[in-house]
Amino acid sequence: MAVIKRALISVSDKSGLVEFATGLSRHGVEILSTGGTAKLLRDAGLKVKDVSEHTGYPEMLDGRVKTLHPKVHGGLLGLRDNPAHVAKMAEHGITPIDMVVVNLYPFEATVANADCTLEDAIENIDIGGPTMLRSAAKNNQSVTVLVDPADYQVVLAEMDGNGGAVAKETNFRLALKVYQRTSAYDAAISNWLGRRVDADSADFPSALTFQFHRTEVMRYGENPHQKAAFYVERDIKEASLATARQLQGKQLSYNNIADTDAALECIKQFTDGPACVIVKHANPCGVAYGETLLDAYQKAFSTDTESAFGGIIALNRELDALTAQAIVDQQFVEVIIAPKVAKAASEIVAAKKNVRLLECGEWQQDSAARLDMKRVNGGLLVQETDLDLFADLKVVSKRQPTAAEMKDLLFTWRVAKFVKSNAIVYGKDGMTIGVGAGQMSRVNSARIAAIKAEHAGLEVKGAVMASDAFFPFRDGIDNAAAVGICAVIQPGGSIRDEEVIAAADEHGMAMVFTGMRHFRH
Repeated sequence: MAVIKRALISVSDKSGLVEFATGLSRHGVEILSTGGTAKLLRDAGLKVKDVSEHTGYPEMLDGRVKTLHPKVHGGLLGLRDNPAHVAKMAEHGITPIDMVVVNLYPFEATVANADCTLEDAIENIDIGGPTMLRSAAKNNQSVTVLVDPADYQVVLAEMDGNGGAVAKETNFRLALKVYQRTSAYDAAISNWLGRRVDADSADFPSALTFQFHRTEVMRYGENPHQKAAFYVERDIKEASLATARQLQGKQLSYNNIADTDAALECIKQFTDGPACVIVKHANPCGVAYGETLLDAYQKAFSTDTESAFGGIIALNRELDALTAQAIVDQQFVEVIIAPKVAKAASEIVAAKKNVRLLECGEWQQDSAARLDMKRVNGGLLVQETDLDLFADLKVVSKRQPTAAEMKDLLFTWRVAKFVKSNAIVYGKDGMTIGVGAGQMSRVNSARIAAIKAEHAGLEVKGAVMASDAFFPFRDGIDNAAAVGICAVIQPGGSIRDEEVIAAADEHGMAMVFTGMRHFRH
């Protein structure tokens, strides 16, 4: 174990610092510091030695050069058990520095401001901080390095219990945390600057680097023979599966996480009233609005009671006791996720101890722009997340849709956006009637939607239909008319649009173009 005798402290985020430095002083640790950090500690009554006094060189170049000096880096990198290092340090008056406490200039926060200039960004690129962190982390057998204020009390407690010393195992863990932080910091700089090289780089820099943090290792992946883990981004703001709190139930599986994410992102589309989405194998099998949350659940469940078995339920309102009771009484469910969960509802779900119950918090109506990524062998596909709903709603048929039909058309269009392509959704009165997903032929998706409706005992006549992409031939419209579909919403854009519109007119159907496709592969 290494006893801490001298610490260099220079931080941007000063939260918890005075309490930590006070603890170090209690152990007789000499504190070296710079600028605002030194002033804060002195104002708190602590004894501090300026780094410029320690090195014999002043801070210079508007503070750009403070700690880049052999007396700092020699004191960090010198091997305490190497006689040649010890002799050379003594020859040049270099004393060991046993602890570094540094967090970096706020580059990420600076560039998050839409008005950030290149000059502002450059001035918030830390040089001395990462250099000290890397030096200390490299020599972690002898040096304790802290980059996260959350570790202050952990280290102090260890020093209190070990006569001012910190274990090598702790130093190694802290050093790893340093490299994770500096790599993320460099990635943020590289990504931001990379978008300013030329017009082609504005959205997609020539090199793209991300960092995700592991939250759990799973029992297995998509199949039992595959190993898997769940990683999340840093500083997530939006309500999401990554930020959700699990209130009860077994550990989420790989497939649970994928399906729950699909359910949650789908339910976010529905804001006009209580709504429920039931997902199975990443596809919505039942979606509905209701007068109450219970009503919405019952309608969604009735769309496809077979597929709902073992499904994921997402709700857009607080889970109440009545809805919770109906769920546990009616179906086997893997996961329930809602923005909030009433205490009474939680107690009801607790009767099914294996059901995973998650509370994700309220979400904003408009999601922030972000990137979607899909791994392919040897590469990565990157695109903007599909957040928009339509480009321009245009009625192209002779018959105008009624107000009720238009409401249902927009409802089914929202659902279709989250169904695997080729996607066809039948809906009526704010609930899905039949969902056809993932077929190689769009007309077969339409046939499946009709079969699903018939199997569920739901009346298709008078329902509307949404298609995630255009109809390449009129047969999709002819089949829809044969089962009683009265209105259709689709992107348009086929070379046979006129033929497809003519088919709608022949059948007296209303047809709306959105000008926007929503493939989901």
